[in-house]
Amino acid sequence: MTEPKLTYVALITRDTAAASHLLGDVLGLRQSLCPTEDGDVPVFAAGQSALALFAPGSRFVDGETRTGVHHIGLDPGAPPPTTDAPRTALGGGIRQPLPIMETAGVRVFLTPRLDIAHSSTPLIERIDHLGIASADNQAAIALFNGRLGLPVESQQTDVEVETVLESFTSDKYGVVYHSRTPRVVGGLRVAFLTAGDCDLEFLQNFDPSHGAALGHGTAGTTRQDQGAITKFIAAQGAGLHHVALKTPDIDEALGALEQSGARMIDRIGRPGSRRARIGFIHPASFGGVLFHLVQRDPI
Repeated sequence: MTEPKLTYVALITRDTAAASHLLGDVLGLRQSLCPTEDGDVPVFAAGQSALALFAPGSRFVDGETRTGVHHIGLDPGAPPPTTDAPRTALGGGIRQPLPIMETAGVRVFLTPRLDIAHSSTPLIERIDHLGIASADNQAAIALFNGRLGLPVESQQTDVEVETVLESFTSDKYGVVYHSRTPRVVGGLRVAFLTAGDCDLEFLQNFDPSHGAALGHGTAGTTRQDQGAITKFIAAQGAGLHHVALKTPDIDEALGALEQSGARMIDRIGRPGSRRARIGFIHPASFGGVLFHLVQRDPI
């Protein structure tokens, strides 16, 4: 069985010009134009897959007006099974939707590969992963691995731990320090499944009783990341959440974005999953789409 590969990611942005400027002029991704029923749309090659930008209300994204990551196109490696609702694919041909109740909330279309030149740049190597707010990672693995054949790359649990240190200071007996048992204040269960040269990152709340508000505009923490996923699922349900681009030098790439006028959440890389350094860009910079950068070395 041929493993499916990511063909493209459909993004809905309220500011196509600003998003195109950051992806193309600042990060250097190669732009192509692909035809749709609403006219040509900008598509940016990132490794072996691509990012396609759509305006709110486009028919290609079913008239959706909410900004963010709308759906993914997967090349199944063979002609997809016929369904009752085939659609015109990006760039021509046919795309077949998979029932969203069978894909853990992720909108998926089986679609042929795009006829564009794939490439990397000095700042961006490829799409590293697509973040997915998950209600149940094991159910997602059963679907995407068991049914679609995506390999499981790795699984981990990210937690933020709070530790209290007490001190007892005496003029006669000196100082005694005592550490209390650490307390988990936030966490995520994470599962990565591979689709071509990109991974799907399923992010499940480690404990629904833990909550945290996301402080947009300030550097993130594991607890804030958990709070963002919790808030997203409460508002929209499980589904695609963000795009992560792989960079060889995260501080240089974040600096280039900041110098271009992009609004930042992280200005330098911070620790992330898979021994990576990560940094988020404020979604306002991309017209409502949340991006972050990842720098990590292969093991």
